[in-house]
Amino acid sequence: MQFVIAETLEHALELMASGSRPIAGGTDLVVGARQGKEPLPDALVAIDRLGVLASIDGGTGEDGEIVIGACVSHATIAGHGDIIDLVPGLADGSSLVGSPATRHVGTIGGNIMNASPAMDTGAPLLAAGAAVEVASTRGSRLLAVADLWLGPGQTSVDSDELCVAVHIPRPGPRTSSAYVRLEYRRTMEIAVVGAGAQVSLSDDGSVASASVALTAVAPVIIAVQGLSEVVGLQPGEAARTVARLASEQSRPISDLRASDRYRRHTVGVMASRAVLAACRRAAGEEIAVPVNRSEGIGAGYPGDAVANTTADGVEL
Repeated sequence: MQFVIAETLEHALELMASGSRPIAGGTDLVVGARQGKEPLPDALVAIDRLGVLASIDGGTGEDGEIVIGACVSHATIAGHGDIIDLVPGLADGSSLVGSPATRHVGTIGGNIMNASPAMDTGAPLLAAGAAVEVASTRGSRLLAVADLWLGPGQTSVDSDELCVAVHIPRPGPRTSSAYVRLEYRRTMEIAVVGAGAQVSLSDDGSVASASVALTAVAPVIIAVQGLSEVVGLQPGEAARTVARLASEQSRPISDLRASDRYRRHTVGVMASRAVLAACRRAAGEEIAVPVNRSEGIGAGYPGDAVANTTADGVEL
């Protein structure tokens, strides 16, 4: 195997043009190789030391975009003040990835480009209207995340293109987001189902606009359609409508972790909770990151006081 530490972004792109595969945290690549899913590539280029890929711009520029470098770790995102203030749903998702060790090594770019339908950052990014910036020796381009994922482990990016940044439109006033997932344990867990929501509120507290995306109920992260139905509704009624739409539009599979019927029901519950948390944040209420822990959603520790049940009494 050939292993090269890139000295500059241009150096990395040249090596990728020659067939090298990028590695930063390696939390997916190395684990996959150990599990026999895919052998390690013949040539790797390390990009984790490139400072140009490791910064966060909180949207202070003229275009107002929030720009997150591809090598920014989940731990950094989960604790970054601008991210928590502007797109807390992404902070929710990053704070749930793997274990503390994984979050300090794993990167946002790697999580996105791994293209898992169960990734915890995908739904909040899709709900926020995010795009990825990819670069090669031919130049760079922006690609909406809605057009990025083609299937499990598959993206529309060419093999010589490197994800260099994530671009998120700066939310307007009275707008916020949240991400919640159903989980069986608190660490090293993959979402059984999950949902991310971004909501804007009118002055009277009703929903002015909403976007919702779903995790682990289709081959890719999917956006809930038909959300014009919730415009003008109060948060509680909007959440119930979103729950129905999410359950109707999900296309889950049955596996060892959950049946398709269970996933279809519980993704509606998670979507409802994500909408309600986003509405509360948009109204000015502080809900600590992640929503799962501050609201007692998902896996609990023995003795936890918060019961995890759906609106119809089904225990989660």
